[in-house]
Amino acid sequence: MAKAVKRDLIDAASPGEGPKNCRRCDLWKRATQAVPGEGPRHSTIMLVGEQPGDEEDRRGHPFVGPAGRVLDECLASARLERGQLFVTNAVKHFKWEPRGKRRLHKKPTVGEIHACNLWLEQEIAAVKPMVIVALGATALRALTGANLSIDGARQRELWHPGGARILSTYHPSAVLRAEGDRILELREHLEHDLRNAAKIAAGALV
Repeated sequence: MAKAVKRDLIDAASPGEGPKNCRRCDLWKRATQAVPGEGPRHSTIMLVGEQPGDEEDRRGHPFVGPAGRVLDECLASARLERGQLFVTNAVKHFKWEPRGKRRLHKKPTVGEIHACNLWLEQEIAAVKPMVIVALGATALRALTGANLSIDGARQRELWHPGGARILSTYHPSAVLRAEGDRILELREHLEHDLRNAAKIAAGALV
């Protein structure tokens, strides 16, 4: 069995520093806990989403809510095993706004993405994936520093400074929000891009 990355995998300058104790922006004040990435230490594929959702914030694990269930279905279709992937988010704390008794997702700002980028880059350095799949525009911005559209980025060859190929695709939550024919269209794009990630990791697609 592959050795899993510790929940606090950060080798920080100050003892105790890491996503769990991060105060680099104000998101920690309203979140239940930080949600670091999880997966085998030497995963060839890393999936990067935007931020934890309500369920992830409560349970402390990435992609365990409704979007996570869509992701698991798409991974199965792409013949990828989640247990062999490293799964994380660009932002480690849940940003939300109240709507009655519910806590609804609120998109992180560029400053919040930048503040959290230290932890994402340290995860990438620790895992050293061959392929990084950016799930959505926030993840793509965190990985590239550029404000690219998903449609445009899917047509480009992108690379992380650490040497990993970056593939851009739609966040599973986009499938949940879609209506009509767009649901199937986005799901097919996501499954296609995950299959490409598997091929690149296996050396079958350049």
